[in-house]
Amino acid sequence: MAQPATENSFAKGLRDGVPIGLGYLSVSFAFGLSAAAAGLPVWGAALISMTNVTSAGQVAGLSLMTAAASLAEQALTQLVINLRYALMSLSLSQKLEPGIRLLDRLFMAFLVTDEVFAVASSQPGMVGRRYFHGLMLAPYLGWSLGTLLGAAAGGVLPAAVRSALGIAIYGMFLAIIIPPAKHLAPVRRVLVLAAGLSCLIAWTPLSRVISSGFSIVLCTLAAAGAGAWLFPREEADHAG
Repeated sequence: MAQPATENSFAKGLRDGVPIGLGYLSVSFAFGLSAAAAGLPVWGAALISMTNVTSAGQVAGLSLMTAAASLAEQALTQLVINLRYALMSLSLSQKLEPGIRLLDRLFMAFLVTDEVFAVASSQPGMVGRRYFHGLMLAPYLGWSLGTLLGAAAGGVLPAAVRSALGIAIYGMFLAIIIPPAKHLAPVRRVLVLAAGLSCLIAWTPLSRVISSGFSIVLCTLAAAGAGAWLFPREEADHAG
């Protein structure tokens, strides 16, 4: 029997998105600090967040921009880091109510993040346009406003405070990878492999021929490929 559709209410989507937006506010504050420390103006840091809404992609992009990496290197790095959003959008497109226009679908795909995807995909039945727009609003405002505040604060806070707050964004990444690594041995091994490859490139003469952007690409593809080959996910048995 088909599940009933999720209540297609902007207010319900907004309520579901507020916790995500509050979390983004603190993390993007740290990104704003990093952007200000790298020399970006306040409006430039805010514009990056308003037009990207990608945590790992923005952090990697900022480091490449400050290192004067080539456009090709920046584009390839962003493709590898953010490819998961395309897969999430494809998955969510199968859960949307029929009749949603292409323009709305493109707008919704722009604001698909890990947390928005998790909340939307967990809803019973189909998801409507008004609900999804409400769900996206708080995360977008939280991410953009947090960056703006962080970049503005970067010019007035003491250096010691800026340095301490700058660690927050790395804490977010640790919060993403540690929980699954604690319970899944393949995840731990892939993480160790990726870290080992990164150290190998950074601490050997390879760092003179492989830039930071291509290092991210190589480590990501190598570790993910090795994980898929060594630890394939077993298909569930289906009763005939």
